[in-house]
Amino acid sequence: MTAIRRLLIANRGEIACRVIASAQAMGIETVAVYSDADKNARHVRMADQAVRVGPGPASESYLLSDVILDAARKTESDAIHPGYGFLSENAKFAEAVQKAGMIFIGPSAKAIRSMGSKSASKALMQKAGVPLVPGYHGAKQDNKILSDAAHEISFPVLVKASAGGGGKGMRIVKVADDLNAAIDGAKREALASFGDDRMMIEKYLTKSRHVEVQVFGDQHGNYVHLFERDCSLQRRHQKVIEEAPAPGMTPALRQAMGEAAVNAARAVDYVGAGTVEFLLAGKDFYFIEMNTRLQVEHPVTEAITGQDLVQWQLRVAAGEALPCQQDDLTINGHAFEARLYAEDPDKGYLPQTGTLHHLKFPDDASARIDTGVEPGDSVSVFYDPMIAKIIVHGSDRADALGKLQRALIGTEIGGLETNLDFLLGITETPQFQKSRIDTSWLDRLKAPKGRWRRVQKSTSEATAIAALHVIAKRGNTACLRAARSEDPFSPWFRTDGWHSIDLGHQDVRLSDIADTDAQHLVTATAHPEGGYDFLVDDTPVRAQLLDDGDVVIDDVRFAANVVSINNQITVFIRDLRYVFSFIDPASEGIDNTVTDGDLTAPMPGKITAVFVKAGDKVERGAPLIVLEAMKMEHTITAPAKGQVTEVRYKAGDQVEDGEPLVVFEAS
Repeated sequence: MTAIRRLLIANRGEIACRVIASAQAMGIETVAVYSDADKNARHVRMADQAVRVGPGPASESYLLSDVILDAARKTESDAIHPGYGFLSENAKFAEAVQKAGMIFIGPSAKAIRSMGSKSASKALMQKAGVPLVPGYHGAKQDNKILSDAAHEISFPVLVKASAGGGGKGMRIVKVADDLNAAIDGAKREALASFGDDRMMIEKYLTKSRHVEVQVFGDQHGNYVHLFERDCSLQRRHQKVIEEAPAPGMTPALRQAMGEAAVNAARAVDYVGAGTVEFLLAGKDFYFIEMNTRLQVEHPVTEAITGQDLVQWQLRVAAGEALPCQQDDLTINGHAFEARLYAEDPDKGYLPQTGTLHHLKFPDDASARIDTGVEPGDSVSVFYDPMIAKIIVHGSDRADALGKLQRALIGTEIGGLETNLDFLLGITETPQFQKSRIDTSWLDRLKAPKGRWRRVQKSTSEATAIAALHVIAKRGNTACLRAARSEDPFSPWFRTDGWHSIDLGHQDVRLSDIADTDAQHLVTATAHPEGGYDFLVDDTPVRAQLLDDGDVVIDDVRFAANVVSINNQITVFIRDLRYVFSFIDPASEGIDNTVTDGDLTAPMPGKITAVFVKAGDKVERGAPLIVLEAMKMEHTITAPAKGQVTEVRYKAGDQVEDGEPLVVFEAS
């Protein structure tokens, strides 16, 4: 048995923080790696040491195996944990780590090759008698071969990257006319994400569930499964909320799927943590793939089994036997994990970048928060926009669901749009509460106006708090202006609304985004004992902002968090959220509209394909430009029938958020 003294984590974000925490709890020193974009990231601050590995793009930093190995040698690390994504399922990297005399926290390179390739693993499972989804998993990759396979199994089909994961390089194709474009797009996305554009074609099973089994093997020939997780709640093939155990599982079905998963691991002499994924249709299940690494959703398995899977990985990699045998493992209660992302609901939930000016999670211990960010950190354009995973555990599914809802309600974020309201809205649907969902349910679901927006309509209390913030900001500005002036004690710089011919008042105008931008007039008069006497739309309110950030409204003191970015003010009080826009009289009348006909970039990214040129006439919905950002492709389409008059970028160009890409004239 080889002791691990120092561990390098070849990853970033919440998984790097997760591994660091477990390793340090075992007394193992930790080494982080970071790109220039992550130099101040939370995982860098948590680790005992940190080594720079390159600039922001993952292809120039986290995906450079030689640079990662050099960092491990430089810090005299004994082992490397790859996390998930990046190099975690790279067989050459696993071999290089072992050749360098270090321990790779994961399976052998042979197992990664056998099971990491979806096509190879399906051939192996077919030989072992595990049922497969009908499809093509061969080596020939020209579009005609793939197209013939799709027609043979009939539509709808799933075009899927052989080396993929996380929904990257995947397209559902319902009709034959869309097939070639889907194959080309999936290949581009797979090549950008995994460096491998090989595709598979599978029959797309509608209304099936995605159930995966956590398996573990050691170097002594022992294997166990740690039961199943239901990951059916997906949008665009990305998991949104996971739970364990899977609802509605019978003991017989659980045993059959568990045995099939263990047999799959045993077939390749698997060592470490792995996940065998199945599609479940009624009582029939079909092998999808095996992920030869730890999964994003592993915390729900930890919650129901009481085990630390990262510590299991480290012990098994060091040569120890599995901590438990199959009969020692039992299911305790129910667990959920919700993935909290920086996404804009007004832009079809496209990923967002920027600064998390305000980030607050529930204070109690009822929720586990796995995150790689803290208040003031940034969500970078270079990586996945995950902010955190919110994990809860309850005595049963109803108890756990209630805890998840309370945790989501108690989470506050300011500075970026997120899917927080979307997550909460999902948990309140009757279908989710009764577990009547499948893998395509969420894509079929129509939220109000295409989204959930749980911003409350303003109250006089919330409006007064927003006005307090505006007045405080005005006061700070006035004080700074006075300090820079030749007469800092002039009454013209007073911050209480003093005027030479007035009793002294200030007006604040706010619009309420939850009430169709209804406007509110707040008149504030300074109170002799501190604070202000407000008239909020003719309703009197006495309000004071205290030094510790609390507020007093009509003699009631409570905590309130206020986040102001540009002219938008968000007020968090009593687990509720109110959003106002400050109406600045000085900026009224300024025309901020963009040029008519400009189709702009919805986020920063790189142009990967341009389908049109100036003068082309196109139909509504025709693809114009493909933008790659945050490891996903986004197609800019024609908003109507018309003509392209100008194309401003070519493939390979980098663009910023809001940058005009195409000038378009509707017919």
